[in-house]
Amino acid sequence: MLAQLRQLKPGFNLFSVQQDVQLGREAVPEVEKQMTVVHDRELNAYLGVLLHKLEKSTYARTLKDDGSRGELFPFAIHAVYDGKINAFSLPGGPLFIDTGAIQAADNEAQLAGVIAHEMSHVVLRHMTNQATKRELVALPAVLAGALTGHNLLGQLAQLGIVFTANSALLKFSRSDEEEADYNGAEMMADAGYNPIELARFFEKLEEKAGRAGAIDEFLSDHPNPGNRIAAIGAEVREMPRRNYVDDETGQLGHIRDVVRRMAPSRDLPGGRLTTFDGRSFSLRYPEGWLVHRGEKLDAVTIGPREGVLPDAVGKGLQVDYFAGDTDGLIQVLRKANTEMQIAGEARRIQVAGQPGLLNTLNSRSPFGGGEVDVLVTVERPQGLFYIVFIAPKPEFEEVQVVFEDVLRSVRFR
Repeated sequence: MLAQLRQLKPGFNLFSVQQDVQLGREAVPEVEKQMTVVHDRELNAYLGVLLHKLEKSTYARTLKDDGSRGELFPFAIHAVYDGKINAFSLPGGPLFIDTGAIQAADNEAQLAGVIAHEMSHVVLRHMTNQATKRELVALPAVLAGALTGHNLLGQLAQLGIVFTANSALLKFSRSDEEEADYNGAEMMADAGYNPIELARFFEKLEEKAGRAGAIDEFLSDHPNPGNRIAAIGAEVREMPRRNYVDDETGQLGHIRDVVRRMAPSRDLPGGRLTTFDGRSFSLRYPEGWLVHRGEKLDAVTIGPREGVLPDAVGKGLQVDYFAGDTDGLIQVLRKANTEMQIAGEARRIQVAGQPGLLNTLNSRSPFGGGEVDVLVTVERPQGLFYIVFIAPKPEFEEVQVVFEDVLRSVRFR
């Protein structure tokens, strides 16, 4: 039966897969300027679980010209605080889903279906395919001159090609939608979710369209390619027989409650933010925190007056560059603090659109008791950029929102 499944083929594309990834990384900070990206541990962890289930599918991998599958895009999922029902993706892997879409899903399979559908637009490279068709004459010269490390997003903007929220290139054709449905259904099936729920989610929204403006934007970006339930049903009949579920984690109801309790904006403890400008980066930190510059231009310690001691930091953050890798940096930190222990595995994150690693370390606080040190590292041309967020263990949850917003504000030059 598997042999009868439709063989998808990628559209004509002048962009390389690596350029798709570069575009996505460069576009994320621009989206974050336009939208309120949610930094909630429970919500992000839940969406990450669904994403990782879907990533295990062969259909989550790049589609080559011969129809075979290649490497996995560096997918990353972000929740956007917005009551509208919408979701969109950027080239190369970044995914965004509105909290309104999370609330609208009847079950986890429908939410997984929306994510799989957006992942499929990335895998099938619909966005850069559209850009290729739009600027077939001018684009080759721009891409040929786009050197590694240069801002490709800015060069394309000069041609009117924009990959940010509400971009015309994120509004798909009916054939794009049909392919994303088909590929997304395969991805869902591999993860154990009932693929029919993807079609049911779209059809439920179409029934409500016209009565709720919150839905119109999503449907205009994702036009109905035809009878979704019939098309996906026909596809399911060609798949190997499986037992599907509508819910795997049992967490959707709780996550809806988490979303419902969210405030429209999250004010930082301690008030407004102000900007620190280093030589190669900038970041924002709570107004009232003190800045202690190091001997090097990009070395800085920032924290509340009571948090920075003459010979130690008990609460605040430290930023610098290291000549080595993350493991080497952790060894240096542990030599300086023999009680420091690694807590759990490293986690891959995005910092200003760049890939980074997050390690959590436990040590002894200079104030007595335990301390949490969150180490974030990013490979940069100048070396390994790192930022350590430090707080006594009992206070860490209180200041975590501060640290998350500081990290979100980091920009590289």
